[in-house]
Amino acid sequence: MRLDWTVRGLTLRTPLRISRSVMARRDAVQVVVEHDGLRGHGEVVTSVFHDLDVERITLLLEEFRAVAAECSSPEALLADLPGFDLPPGVLAAVDAALHDVIGHGGGVPVHALAGVPLWTDVPTACTIGITDPGSAAAAAAALAARGFSLLKVKLGAEDDVAVVTAVRAAAPETRLLLDANGGWTPERTVRVVERLTAAGVVVDALEQPVAPGDPARLAWVHDRCPVPLIADEDAATAADVRALAGVVDGVNVKLAKCGGIGPALEIISVAREHGLDVMLGCLVASSLGIAPAVHLTGHARWVDLDGHLLLADDPWTGIGGEDGTLRLSGSPGLGVAPR
Repeated sequence: MRLDWTVRGLTLRTPLRISRSVMARRDAVQVVVEHDGLRGHGEVVTSVFHDLDVERITLLLEEFRAVAAECSSPEALLADLPGFDLPPGVLAAVDAALHDVIGHGGGVPVHALAGVPLWTDVPTACTIGITDPGSAAAAAAALAARGFSLLKVKLGAEDDVAVVTAVRAAAPETRLLLDANGGWTPERTVRVVERLTAAGVVVDALEQPVAPGDPARLAWVHDRCPVPLIADEDAATAADVRALAGVVDGVNVKLAKCGGIGPALEIISVAREHGLDVMLGCLVASSLGIAPAVHLTGHARWVDLDGHLLLADDPWTGIGGEDGTLRLSGSPGLGVAPR
């Protein structure tokens, strides 16, 4: 089995500002697995937050190439993959490529391999980065006009309440997800929710409002907040999710955070066992990078898989989403193709 990769830049339509950073572009390392004349693809994107740059990613893949070459089949390598000491984003890319080539070999889409025999079109959120109320309202109105029924609003500035209120007025029929990326204190979180509630703004869920690393802070918010509370950075593993039972209402599962489809399915199973809802999230990536999570949407209450929609030029196609609805091609494997 042969492992290879290519690197290409991904530029955003407009810079995306969140509470901890502003991003205008990133690099994507697209992984290729070849076996018995079949090719499978996956993608890992660079991330300062996850300490992944092109040099580190490609060095790790170079070291892993020998392992792949000695493996007898993609199924065998996939079974052994969780035991390798690689960052989750790199594991997820290899995991995706292996699932893709296995799907091609069996003539089935990846969602069937992941326990979802029948896949249906699903709405996805689209993200509005931190901005002023007028710009946020204009973005919300434009997205609603395109067909989006679920919007995610990034927060972490002084005028957060005004921004959410403006978005609600501009797109009154949409559901709202709020995400402060850990930029609020517990006290500020409660104050913002109280002010929005008093203004009659209904929020579908509130994602990781406080800095990760201390679940007790999430528990304090949960006891005082009527909005469903979702853990993101605090929910990277199945063990994390077990510890969050009773602390939050749901967890955000990102393949680049947990290591791929297999670990994601384990987290989803644990979440269900403990009565937690599931959100499927992503990083900014191409359709290739987003596709593996799209195949898991049958397991989720909230779907926030819009990373490819934020790009100026997506080099891959096959998962839709431009009108607010994700649609798979039905082809074997991941079902994506170069644009």
